Amino acid sequence: MRGINHIVLYVSDLERSLGFYEQVLGFQRLPEAFPGGAFLRHAGSANDHDLGLFESRGAPAPAPGSVGMYHVAWEVATLAELAAARQSLSDAGALTGAGDHGSTKALYGRDPDGIEFEVCWLVPDQRVEESLRGASMTAPLDLAAEIERYGADTPGGPRTDPTVWARVAAMRSAQR
Repeated sequence: MRGINHIVLYVSDLERSLGFYEQVLGFQRLPEAFPGGAFLRHAGSANDHDLGLFESRGAPAPAPGSVGMYHVAWEVATLAELAAARQSLSDAGALTGAGDHGSTKALYGRDPDGIEFEVCWLVPDQRVEESLRGASMTAPLDLAAEIERYGADTPGGPRTDPTVWARVAAMRSAQR
């Protein structure tokens, strides 16, 4: 496998969820729709669609921590975009947390149905090892300090060098 192409979520109110994913997370609705469902894509995506929403009115929401998907992570290109996402999530009352995971800087939120998600920026490959030295697996995220450290418009990732990730795995094992 190369990665995740798209996800599909059952939602209790399609229009409410469409509004959230469009207005808060910047997805764009695609014209291919059908009764009770819609597809969305994020600007710049090469995918046919990144997110599918299928309405399931009246279905009970799963209890937190029950078997099923915990969350999906959406990646942004820059820390400036992560800061904008934090503001948008906060304005919508959907921001539930933030964390510095060394190699990723992450925000956490919930959609109107309580479905959890992450919005993250990946430290560029050439700086990953530096970012993990002495770092804990989860620390509070100081986004202003990260922007000062890496630059607001520095592209994150890409995760293309498998040798970096072999060294990262060894570093993480040593931290445990």
